[in-house]
Amino acid sequence: MKFTGGVKDMFLPHLPLADLSDIENNFQQVGLQTGFTLQQFIAQCIAFTVLFAVAWKFGWKPVRTILEQRRNTIEESMANADKIKQQLADAEASRLSIIQKANEQASAIIAEAEKAAVVRGEQRTQEAVRQAEDIIKKAREAAVLERDRLLAELKREVGALVVQTTEKIAGRVLTADDQTRLNDEAQRQLSASNN
Repeated sequence: MKFTGGVKDMFLPHLPLADLSDIENNFQQVGLQTGFTLQQFIAQCIAFTVLFAVAWKFGWKPVRTILEQRRNTIEESMANADKIKQQLADAEASRLSIIQKANEQASAIIAEAEKAAVVRGEQRTQEAVRQAEDIIKKAREAAVLERDRLLAELKREVGALVVQTTEKIAGRVLTADDQTRLNDEAQRQLSASNN
């Protein structure tokens, strides 16, 4: 759109012409009173545009870059925090798994030790029973030997008593053959009474 007229065409092109002259006069009076001119307005617009461009390039752009870096750093920190939380959760799960495995191993070791103790106790009991049986067997053998020894001794003493008694009854001294025959007869009778 091209403006060929004055201020009135630029600012108020749609108003009727009769009203525009009053408005234009009012703008001129305000412009004279405030010192507003079109050249000053254009110069201020150019100065504002240059100032905005300089502020954008040297002020706002570095601030936006710093803010973007901070935002990225915060996002990375949050992502790292999430990773650390996940790692902590994984470590906790791993710790609980290790503790559970250790408890299971400890229970297995205790059960195995109890079984080994039972087996060892049974072995010791069996060994004690075997030793007791050996002791009883040896005691019986010793008792049989002692009995046989005592019987042999008893037979000799009974034979001697029979001989002495026979000598007193007969009033005479027995010969060696008589003593042997009487001893043999007494031993036979003792053996027959023991069996």
